[in-house]
Amino acid sequence: MRIVFMGTPEFSVPCLERLVSDGEEVVGVFTQPDKPKGRGYEMAFSPVKECAIKHNIPVFQPKSMKTGEALEILKQLNPDLSIVVAYGKILPADVLYAPKYNSINIHASLLPRYRGSAPIQWCVINGEKESGVTSMLMDEGVDTGDMLIKDSVEITENMTAGELHDKLSELGAEVLSKTVRALKNGELKPVKQNDDESCYAPMLTKELCPVDFTKSAQVVHNSIRGLSPWPVATAVLDGKKVKIHSSVLSQFTSQAQAGEIVRADGALTVMCGDGKCVDITEIQLEGKKKMSVKDFLLGHKVEIGTIMERG
Repeated sequence: MRIVFMGTPEFSVPCLERLVSDGEEVVGVFTQPDKPKGRGYEMAFSPVKECAIKHNIPVFQPKSMKTGEALEILKQLNPDLSIVVAYGKILPADVLYAPKYNSINIHASLLPRYRGSAPIQWCVINGEKESGVTSMLMDEGVDTGDMLIKDSVEITENMTAGELHDKLSELGAEVLSKTVRALKNGELKPVKQNDDESCYAPMLTKELCPVDFTKSAQVVHNSIRGLSPWPVATAVLDGKKVKIHSSVLSQFTSQAQAGEIVRADGALTVMCGDGKCVDITEIQLEGKKKMSVKDFLLGHKVEIGTIMERG
């Protein structure tokens, strides 16, 4: 089976690697154009491009998939199937349906919940206990195609979006392998999504970053871990903006006001709006590297009663 793979970020790489290790015939890879990166703004390859080059797979980087050029490349490759994993471009109908078996997508949620571009982060922010990966037949909607194979993982209490990302990336490769095998064997049984059970996971913005300590400790904790490693929760401490990379729910009790630091011993314990606390465990000052709060407190005196404000 001739396969075209479309993907861009690190999340997509295990899927491409799995196709190669399974012995599938990957005839071409579409990925986003090279972008400037780092202080020197040198042009950098996407992780998927680097993977494709390693395996000597032809790489194509059209600026748009809506041009005749992109469709012509696809027709020349003559694929039986396109596999799309976090490509980052909208595919028009003529591209979706060009291959013999059309296009299959690997989506990082248990559809129909969390359609959209940031399902991993919103699962954590919303305090879900479970997430997973769904393979689906692509249509012209946003993650609305018929579902093929699902698999799930537990979201533990302190798991960050970054940690869930890595688990789902590996799980996606397993789901993809099962999906391709089932397609070859004629065993796929598409299931329509129930739109009434759907919810949307929009792109994250930095407007989400300021922590609102008037919310419950659980909501604050979920927000911090859901925004890690990007765009990262923020607050103002002693007049300076800080990034908060990780936290845990605290057993400490106090009668303090929301946002007040009630303990500074190995962690910064902050009161939340429901009378419960969170322990902030990793922090970053502007222009500095991320560090444990334990190390931060060695060089910064934080007075009990200081208010951490939104910022």
